[in-house]
Amino acid sequence: MAKKYEIIKQDISEKIISEVYQVNDKLPTESELMEIYHVSRFTVRRAMDELEKENFVYSIQGGGTFVNDWKNKPHTEIKNKTIGLISTHIANYIFPNIITGIDNYISSYGYSILIADTQNNPEKERKSLTNLLSNNLSGLIFEPTRSARGNINKSIYDNIQSMGIPMLSINAVYDDLDIPYLIMDDVKTGEMITDYLISQGHKQIIGIFKVDDKQGINRMNGFIKAYQDHPEILNMGDIMMYQTEENKINLFKKLHAMLTGSEFIPTAIACYNDELAIQVINFVKEIGLKVPDDLSIIGVDDYQFSKFINSGLTTIRHPQEKMGFDAGKMIIDMLNKQPVTSKIYEPELIKRGSVRMVSQAKER
Repeated sequence: MAKKYEIIKQDISEKIISEVYQVNDKLPTESELMEIYHVSRFTVRRAMDELEKENFVYSIQGGGTFVNDWKNKPHTEIKNKTIGLISTHIANYIFPNIITGIDNYISSYGYSILIADTQNNPEKERKSLTNLLSNNLSGLIFEPTRSARGNINKSIYDNIQSMGIPMLSINAVYDDLDIPYLIMDDVKTGEMITDYLISQGHKQIIGIFKVDDKQGINRMNGFIKAYQDHPEILNMGDIMMYQTEENKINLFKKLHAMLTGSEFIPTAIACYNDELAIQVINFVKEIGLKVPDDLSIIGVDDYQFSKFINSGLTTIRHPQEKMGFDAGKMIIDMLNKQPVTSKIYEPELIKRGSVRMVSQAKER
């Protein structure tokens, strides 16, 4: 558990890095900080001493404490070569494989990973960035948080760039950052999964997409593009959208109404990713339908357990460990002042048993 002075130090350094407090701004007085944080004068002074040692602040006798020009502060020699990694998730789904790929490459050059998890929350992204920056990073690899909503923490990323720390993004891109990236071709991915369903005779398809991440927006645009390329069935598809913080109960209530209605009864569902597809398969079972006999389902990412769901989930393969390996190589090249080029991975369809031709499906 962090000590009180460490909490104060972290909070103030976070506000400085995110430019809530800007260079030469006067900070609250000792008395005001004691009241803000409900601590003793000794605790406040210890926190401010630590901040001054790290060149975040400077004091003027009788005048108060001010924000130092911390971006140009002398950098402590990095004894342990460390690459920061910020991901929306780290412990499950496809992310452990990405992390493994990064570690396998950078460890051969004597670097280690310091990992932070944002849970796709911009506030946690801000804290992760400031926490990692306090560890004298050599470089930063990050997955944007809620990338479809814009870069809420742009000022911190700008400060990282101004400090000369190389960084790159994976899985998505912030439009306002000019940095290298490694992503899937998500528009083509959405188009490919929809085209495959159409090629199997499906016309009435539901696309379910998460829309606070660019991956979801782009896959949804690919879904729409596939229907636009088949004008004869253009009005026969439907789209459902959800966001990270949203309770999926309402999503499944709407899906239940569609699957049991009389006007629009879909024969297939295109899912944002395999994680959602597995949830949909379980839901479909609960309401008495069979996959793929009654309903075909397709996902994205080729999650390691997807091949074991029923007769296997048809999906698009995410490069996972290769993306991690490529990201590791790219950040090492950047540290060595070598030129790098952003990479977009082509989607690869993995056909399994969760999709059947409509002519082979049972009548409902």
